[in-house]
Amino acid sequence: MENMILKDLYFNSEKGGLFYKEVRYLLIRPEVLITFQKETEKELGDKAGHILFLSGFQGGSLSSKKYREVFHLSDEDILQFMIEMGPQIGWGRFELERFDPKSQSLSVKVYHSPFAEAYGVSIKPVCHFICGVLSGMVSVIFGKESELNETLCFAKGDSFCKFELV
Repeated sequence: MENMILKDLYFNSEKGGLFYKEVRYLLIRPEVLITFQKETEKELGDKAGHILFLSGFQGGSLSSKKYREVFHLSDEDILQFMIEMGPQIGWGRFELERFDPKSQSLSVKVYHSPFAEAYGVSIKPVCHFICGVLSGMVSVIFGKESELNETLCFAKGDSFCKFELV
């Protein structure tokens, strides 16, 4: 599979940033984000996961709106683009299991989530960023606020992470 994101990613030396079609991206090690996650969990408990979810939600909804307005992608094209983009930016291998616009349901598997792998063992799901991004995306696609649940997580000992909107 050719990585179209890397192919079109460029460095703007004046701004000191990496850009994909005029959208700025940031390279950061998963361990940095997980350290932030674990430290906020110590301070805030379960609220930390919600904050991380909201951060991902912001990214997913902003990206989806940009792809619709600037790149003129249809709802299904937005979904396909983001499912293909996930692995290309290092977020694991995404597999679309179910998408039904009529019933507004979605199921996505993610193998090798960098968040779950960097987190280590957990008794509950830890991939709040991915869950938020997918939720932000489907909220734009379905035109109403939607929240996926991470029903399986590699950090809990599952073979992959699974995100569902039923």
